[in-house]
Parts: sequence; structure tokens; C-alpha cells
Amino acid sequence: MAITQGDTNGVGYELIFKTFSSPEMLELCTPIVYGSPKIATYHRKALELEDGNFSIVGSAADVKDGRLNLLTCFDDEVKVELGMAAKESAEAGIKALERAMADAAAGAYDVLVMCPLQKNEELKFPGQQTFVEQRLGKKAQLIVMNSRQRMAFMTADVALKDVAASITKEGIVQQTTELFNTIRRDLRVLNPRVAVLALNPAANGKEETDIITPALAALEESQVKAFGPYAAEPFFAQRQYDAFDGVLAMYHDQGMAPLHTLAADDCIRLLGGLDLVITMPDESPLFEQAGKGRTDEGAFRQAVYAAIDIWRNRQTYDEPLANPLPKLYHEKRDESEKVRFSIPKKHENSIKEKL
Repeated sequence: MAITQGDTNGVGYELIFKTFSSPEMLELCTPIVYGSPKIATYHRKALELEDGNFSIVGSAADVKDGRLNLLTCFDDEVKVELGMAAKESAEAGIKALERAMADAAAGAYDVLVMCPLQKNEELKFPGQQTFVEQRLGKKAQLIVMNSRQRMAFMTADVALKDVAASITKEGIVQQTTELFNTIRRDLRVLNPRVAVLALNPAANGKEETDIITPALAALEESQVKAFGPYAAEPFFAQRQYDAFDGVLAMYHDQGMAPLHTLAADDCIRLLGGLDLVITMPDESPLFEQAGKGRTDEGAFRQAVYAAIDIWRNRQTYDEPLANPLPKLYHEKRDESEKVRFSIPKKHENSIKEKL
């Protein structure tokens, strides 16, 4: 498991050290922390954490099982100012992520868990999801999950004034299908049910009539179990979400606000639709908590668990489909059906005479 350090002035190392202080965690995976030994040591001393199994390695090929492996991504001196958002600390996090993505291309590890790292306009860093998409050459679907629900978004990073214009039938079909397939393959729900939220409060506007409802009809034709459109307020207030395995929200706040209200402590992010399993805690670098030892590592731990579970689920899902048995007989279904449903010539002539 590759783990990136995130912003070095944030809580990334605290999350890592607290999570892997439990011996049983090292039995579930072999962690490779992409970062800096010097910065890691600084954090450990600042947090007054006890020394544990800690190995410094130069490459993923040198990792040791049963230990927390720290892979050196750079030798530059980086000043650590816990709790301060700084260009240098963000740049250190970006370097670690760059090295991790280079190793991903070489197949050096199985899954990736990313510690918090924010967008940085000065460094032209677009955020971790976009950065990963650029390196892998594929668009990912953001899925935010907790113990109660999985949420995807029709328009994740679109300004509210532009949401209505960004909703299309094709987009809803694509996003819903991707969510359906991810839940089925990665989370092993045999036949997932996906709820599609409405854009308007009463679910009776032009967008519902002309776009969302036709999209649901198309999804039904493709055998994707999608239902809706549901008005967001009664959907969450009346716990209608309990009947579904996933939800497609029309815009960011429509889904994130109730999701965090229902269970804020264990929310994680999954980048669905990628060949590489990538998860992260759904939180910022939490600069205000950095270095104080008070950060709850629960969401990060759940991101680790989820990455392991998804990797295993994919193996069991894909294995029986990899080598299907060849058919031992020749089907004549098409020809037989043509005969079955064709009208005999003689009978056809008699029908014409009667007409």
C-alpha cells in the first residue's frame, strides 16, 4: 500500500503514525509512505509519539513486511511550520505524490491512500484528483462514502449558477452507470439500487421532465437499477436513502451537506473508475490541529480499510470472469426465432384476402 504524506505542515504524518501504531494494521498490508524521513522524524518528535517499526527505503522494491516503510522522495531541506499553509509544505506533498504516481506506472504497489493536500494556484497544482487523472490519463468519478451511504455527483466542481446548464441526459446516464458498476465490483453489492436526486425542490421542473426522467428511462433499458428523481429534502429527512446503495446528487452541496450531517467522522473519498485503487480521508490538511496530537485518525483508517477491501473485491469479482468456458455447442437461436415468429406464406395470403 502506497501512502502519500500530504501537506507537511498538516496532519498527514499524525494520521499515518496513529493508524499504524496498531500491530494488526501491519498484518493487513505493507505500507510504503512516500515522503521524507527528516520531516517524518520531526512530526514524530513534535507529537511525542513512541518509536515503532520504522524503515527508511530508497525504492518500493526494498520494503519490509511488518514495518512502516518510509520511501525517501527528496533530500531537500524543507522547513516545517506546523499549522501554517505554505508553498514549501505543499510542494513537498506534491513531490511525494509525483513519485508515488511514477511508481504506480511501474506497478510497484497495489493500492494508494493519499493524505490531505489542497489545491495550490501558486504551484499550479489542481488538486489531488485532477493530478492523478492527468498522470493516469483517465477521468475518475469522485465517490464520497461513509458507514451509511455512497454519494457521487453530476456536477462536482461547477459553480452553482452553472449547474442547471451542466446537467445533461448523457451525463446522468454516464455518472449513474459508473456509480452502479463501482458499487457492484468494488463494494460487492450484487445488484445495487441507485437513487438520482432532482435538481428542483419539488422535483417537477424542466430539468426533471426533459433531462433526468428520460435519463432514468435510458438507464432502465441498460438494466441499471436507477430510481428517481427524488426531491432532496424529503429524501434525506424521511430517510429514503436507506433503501438505496448509492446516490447521485446534482451538485456538490446537495449531497455533501446531508452526508456530513449523517456521519461526518468516517467520510472517505474513492476515485472510482480507475484501474488503480485510490482512496483518501474526506478532510483538509486540518492546519489548525497540526502538531497538537488531537486529530482523530478514524477517517484515514477507514480509507486504508476501504482500499484493502476494494483490492480484494476486485480479485474475487474479476477472477471468475477472466477465463469463461467456451461453448460446446452451436446456438441456432436467431434462425429458430425467425422461423418461430414468421408468418407462413400461405397463411399470409389468406390474411390479405380477408382484409
